[in-house]
Amino acid sequence: MNKSNTLLDLILLVDDDDTTNYLNERLLKEMQVARQILVLKNGKEAINYLKRANSALEKHPDLMFLDIKMPVMDGFSFLEEYHNSGLDAADHVIIMMLTSSASFYDLERLKKYNKVKKHFSKALTKHDVQEIMNDYFRQKEISR
Repeated sequence: MNKSNTLLDLILLVDDDDTTNYLNERLLKEMQVARQILVLKNGKEAINYLKRANSALEKHPDLMFLDIKMPVMDGFSFLEEYHNSGLDAADHVIIMMLTSSASFYDLERLKKYNKVKKHFSKALTKHDVQEIMNDYFRQKEISR
């Protein structure tokens, strides 16, 4: 993709692992799929960001990559707070979970969250990003 085909305004990377964030951010920038990529270190930072976005103080993300296991607020606690606070009703963000070691229990637990479309192993690959863009953002490209 080149810059004129950039589809997304903002991608959030929510992960406490600096190496994963570096690799994912580098890949996303190299593939030029978003105008902006913002790295947040835990679910609490992401909740606070989304609340500001709903108040029009920040830009709404198109896509979020959310780690399952993080300090302060992990991925599941984020999803509960996101749902319970009503942020999920007002938000159009597509959420993809990231994990380095997903248990069967975690994967089953993710099924109850409609906003979570899929999970991926860390770190993202070019194939992962292409699949996400094709599956969830193709209509955005067509409507431009």
